[in-house]
Amino acid sequence: MKKERQRLIKQLLVSNDIQRQEDFVTLLAKENVTVTQATVSRDIKDMQLVKVPSITGGYRYSLPTQKNVDTEKKLIQTVKDSFVSVKSMDKFIFINVLPGSGPVISSLLGQMNYREIFGTIGDDNTVLIVCNNDADTVAFRERIDGMIGA
Repeated sequence: MKKERQRLIKQLLVSNDIQRQEDFVTLLAKENVTVTQATVSRDIKDMQLVKVPSITGGYRYSLPTQKNVDTEKKLIQTVKDSFVSVKSMDKFIFINVLPGSGPVISSLLGQMNYREIFGTIGDDNTVLIVCNNDADTVAFRERIDGMIGA
């Protein structure tokens, strides 16, 4: 459902001058897709939509101009630049990072779709990685150690 909705959002961006999140909700409803403004907000973040000047005045949503960012390279550099410490236990890996880096790292981990990861939570200066099982925790911890050069 999410991938289909986001595909539809891309189509709507091409054919409409969408200035507000509520406009997405209305246009999606016309396509028989019922969503809340909060869901649209998450999709905007996930799709990395940006606001650009509109020919009618104001600003409109647009796809990012460059989506070819090497996500893994960005993840590795962000972890290296902000790393403070890391601990692991059972299915969990807990990383302390510099303030402001937690949400970015959590988002990048999500974009990578690593098979070992069940999910992540990132706050200002920490990232909690929940792995699928203990073996995946060990394997992913080794990946993190490689990122920081440990």
